[in-house]
Amino acid sequence: MPDPISWQLALPYLIAALIFGYLLGSIPFGLLITRAAGLGDVRKIGSGNIGATNVLRTGNKKLAALTLLLDALKGTAAVLIAGLYGPDQAIAAGLGAFLGHLFPVWLGFKGGKGVATYLGILIGLSWPGALIFAAVWLAVAFITRYSSLSALVAAVVVPIGLYYLGYVQTAELFILLSIIVFIKHRANIARLLAGTETRIGSKG
Repeated sequence: MPDPISWQLALPYLIAALIFGYLLGSIPFGLLITRAAGLGDVRKIGSGNIGATNVLRTGNKKLAALTLLLDALKGTAAVLIAGLYGPDQAIAAGLGAFLGHLFPVWLGFKGGKGVATYLGILIGLSWPGALIFAAVWLAVAFITRYSSLSALVAAVVVPIGLYYLGYVQTAELFILLSIIVFIKHRANIARLLAGTETRIGSKG
């Protein structure tokens, strides 16, 4: 049983790591990049999302790729920096970064769906887990050409893989993150069930 005194001493550092991760994760790169490129507010097109998929709807693949990269790296940076102070702080910062991306205070708590940041956090906490995510995503995408389905299947497999590899604490975090990913993708799930979800490479 954990020593309550040690937890009392650690709590301020965990809260600080959570806040640090949130602030880093809440940087809306998709919005900032498209505005800097003179493409206006990405929230006014497509799904209204600030993530790479919606940035791609501007027709600029390079900006979409840059958004994907930066949204992932902010998750990686959060856990690596906080991890300098301990593994528990890294976990807290990862959770904070994910919540920051999904619910940025600067945008009225309306952010992205979190897949890129999910992957970035995974890279920082467990690179083998990140390889599992990438392999599953690519396999499902190749077979079905559904980006959303690929992310959802990967989000199911990743926590299982992490447990199998011995990353128990990280697996527990990713169970929570995967549940949130499913909640954020509920509209995509409805379209998948209805057969109306847009496939990779389709226009519109």
